[in-house]
Amino acid sequence: MRLSENNLGQVLLIDIAKNLALAKASDMEDARYAAGNDYSISATDDFGALSGSDIVVVTAGFARRPGMKREELLAKNAQIINDIALSVKQSARDAICIIVTNPVDVMTYLFLNKVKTDRRRIFGMGGGLDSSRFANLIAKKLNLAVSDIKPVVIGAHGEDMLALSRLTMVKGKPLTSLISSEASKELEKETVGRGAEIVGLYGSGSAYFAPSAAILQIVKAIINDTNEAIYVSVCLEGEYGITGVSVGVPAKIGKNGISEIPKLDLTKEELLSLQKSAAAIKNSMKDLP
Repeated sequence: MRLSENNLGQVLLIDIAKNLALAKASDMEDARYAAGNDYSISATDDFGALSGSDIVVVTAGFARRPGMKREELLAKNAQIINDIALSVKQSARDAICIIVTNPVDVMTYLFLNKVKTDRRRIFGMGGGLDSSRFANLIAKKLNLAVSDIKPVVIGAHGEDMLALSRLTMVKGKPLTSLISSEASKELEKETVGRGAEIVGLYGSGSAYFAPSAAILQIVKAIINDTNEAIYVSVCLEGEYGITGVSVGVPAKIGKNGISEIPKLDLTKEELLSLQKSAAAIKNSMKDLP
């Protein structure tokens, strides 16, 4: 719905549940007149319809339940990702793919290795969502507009993420210069637990609205070729001393996917924490079927 209402192109929904995609597409198309927006949404259960797609957003999979860690979803969602990756390889090999399925870092690595294409064209949505959550919590704490904040969240999209108050800017000043160390650490802690908190509140299912906004941010960067830095899960090849694992870092994104992976100025301690976060992801990869 966000993509359509921003007139970013023709949207095709695909779901193996025969009528689910059609139901959602029909419902969203019925909103066109009231919304005053003449977008186009179609639907199918045929993965061959991926042919010709410029961008593929993969959200398929089981959602977290209260008390469940993202990593517990690994075995269930790995087979789903495997099947979709093979379909993309057959029908849309040149598409830029955005992986949303959790645990997103592991699923991104799996998808990339099944499609066997350039890492710049397959990456995961994780850090952009976490950064948005961090900005929201800071804005509420300081009673500011979120546009005043430039948040920095790196590492795994999960309990091992690193919300970095030192590098997060508020009206051009480091967050750590505006609030106490205890307050910044509390905001970091809240950011790490935000996803689990929302899952617990829902009782069934997980977050929808903020993730969809994070996806919109990435798709707009691709279509408009902005090359803006967005926090995504990308397979590193030596950056930050990390190789062979997908983890959240800032990446410049444009019409060809990732154009550059700029390096953050991390302290020795922060770099070690990022490497430990990547090691935890790599350890989870051992459980892939």
